[in-house]
Amino acid sequence: MIKILIADNHPIVRLGMKTVLESVPDFKVVADVATTTELFEALEKVSPEVVILEMDIPEINGIATLRKMKQDYPDAKVLMHSGQSEDVYALSTIRAGAYGYLSKTADLDYIVTAVRKVSEGNMFITNELAQRLAFDEGTQKPRRFFRKLSTREVEVLKLLASGKRNKEVAEGLNLNEKTVSTYKARLMRKLNVDNMVDLLQQAKALELY
Repeated sequence: MIKILIADNHPIVRLGMKTVLESVPDFKVVADVATTTELFEALEKVSPEVVILEMDIPEINGIATLRKMKQDYPDAKVLMHSGQSEDVYALSTIRAGAYGYLSKTADLDYIVTAVRKVSEGNMFITNELAQRLAFDEGTQKPRRFFRKLSTREVEVLKLLASGKRNKEVAEGLNLNEKTVSTYKARLMRKLNVDNMVDLLQQAKALELY
């Protein structure tokens, strides 16, 4: 059972999310709250695997709340959501430690996919965001973190970071799955991590995005 906490100050939004999420047999909404005070009170009582956190939640802004959660409740995976488009907040929330970003303009059913992916320890980001994470927007050259990687390794990394499975990466780059697995192992070895979440977190911590 995947335990979920919803933090949003709009009752209708919370109700809509809860209805959709609890229609999934292995999802359970263990709390829904409207403020950061209520959020941290709930976190003391329940142990959610995924927290859906509104960017504009009252009392403390979403980024500050996210950072406090990462410090005090590191096991909770945070999926940020906002009425703003991905262009506005997505990069800053991923840098602050979120596992993904979801715009409120997305279909409610889309959140099921996001929650499941995040609960499994995977990042939920679009291909466009993965591109922006890996490359300097001004020069389109790989950021310094990625300069130790070959062009093909960066391509594989971007697709993996966007949440694609090995088979999808292989199809997208015209490789076979075994080759993708080899690239993945090489990436982990070069960057001294053992999963994609740690990879992006390391990049964030070293200010390499």
